[in-house]
Amino acid sequence: MRVLKLGSIGPAVQLLQLALTRAGFGALSPDGIFGTGTDKALRSFQRSRNLYADGIAGNATQRQLMPYFTGFVSHSISSGDTLFSIAQRYGSSLPAIFTANPGLDENRLVPGAVVTVPLPFEVVPTDISYFSGLIAYCVRGLQARYPFISVGEAGRSFMGKPLWSLRLGQGGNRVLYNASHHANEWICTPLLLKFAERLAAAYSEGGLIYGQSAAEIFDYASIFVLPAVNPDGIDLCTGELQGGERYSFALNISQQYPQYPFPSGWKANLQGIDLNLQYPAGWEQARENKFALGITSPAPGDFVGQQPLQAPESLAVSEYTRLVDPALVLAYHTQGEVIYWQYLLYQVEGAEQIAKAFSEVSGYGAESTPYGSGFAGYKDWFIKNYLRPGFTIEAGRGQNPLPIEQFDKIYEDNLGILTLGALVT
Repeated sequence: MRVLKLGSIGPAVQLLQLALTRAGFGALSPDGIFGTGTDKALRSFQRSRNLYADGIAGNATQRQLMPYFTGFVSHSISSGDTLFSIAQRYGSSLPAIFTANPGLDENRLVPGAVVTVPLPFEVVPTDISYFSGLIAYCVRGLQARYPFISVGEAGRSFMGKPLWSLRLGQGGNRVLYNASHHANEWICTPLLLKFAERLAAAYSEGGLIYGQSAAEIFDYASIFVLPAVNPDGIDLCTGELQGGERYSFALNISQQYPQYPFPSGWKANLQGIDLNLQYPAGWEQARENKFALGITSPAPGDFVGQQPLQAPESLAVSEYTRLVDPALVLAYHTQGEVIYWQYLLYQVEGAEQIAKAFSEVSGYGAESTPYGSGFAGYKDWFIKNYLRPGFTIEAGRGQNPLPIEQFDKIYEDNLGILTLGALVT
């Protein structure tokens, strides 16, 4: 994360404000503006950690803040420690500590051994803007708290950022959920991350999610999650990418396509390629459609590229899909509160019935894909190549990017889809 100080702006500042609040240094409004209140709180935090209180969140300060980014602390056991005393010290609980440390014997605590201690808040924030660094912190925190979550990378973005993958469950019904092919639809990233967190918590507690036993879901299904297909574009869209060669490139091509607000209207990756127009399923028709609209070169959105799977992100997602070999996929986008389930005249057994079931639990409409946007998408490619149920979910309503204030409703509306998606095939 970049160095932050008085006058800094952007989502990294929002995360800093959230971390300081989590650490108990004031109830800062996460407005993304490093003002005097944030400066005062940061200096107080620095003094409490015997750091030079300069009000600058550099590397040393960010290392001390790391537990409040990721939601856990690594505690080195001292003589006389008990799990109860450790839990009390950090505001944690014994069940949370046992979940994070499989095989831990409370009667055999070895001085110098390290115990993962979850902190008393959920890892995934739902009230601030997202960026690639925050996504990495969330993934790290979820893996630490719930080590039964398998974490990996599906590939790397154009700028070399990880395309994080998570797996929950060990059942034979393999399903794949992805989000944020389009940068300005980034609100879908915390949607999938929060679902993963709530499902993992329910599993660890022997509880329910959307009225379903989490343990039974884990036994029946394996849920593979790609929470952010386009991390580079998200960084640009939300304002975390500020300056540099790629920012200048994006600004230049945005000026050629003024119909896209900059940077908030950015959809593409940082090559100017729309990742959801990159799949070999009617790509030539998508090219014709978009060229007719005047999108003939790298653009903030709707440029299909020079050939299918040219963008490293789309290529990585297609290869990961082949590796997972899922029975069903959900591709999350915004907006419209609608579920698209068809590709041309391909007949997929059970797909319409599943779409109707999703519609019932979400209140979203189940519709055929409009012709103008019905080619070269991930869902189109999956249906064409696998003849299995694939769905594009357009969450929320309004103008992209949807405000984070919509998150709670989006999560509530989609929890049934995300839960039943693992069970219906």
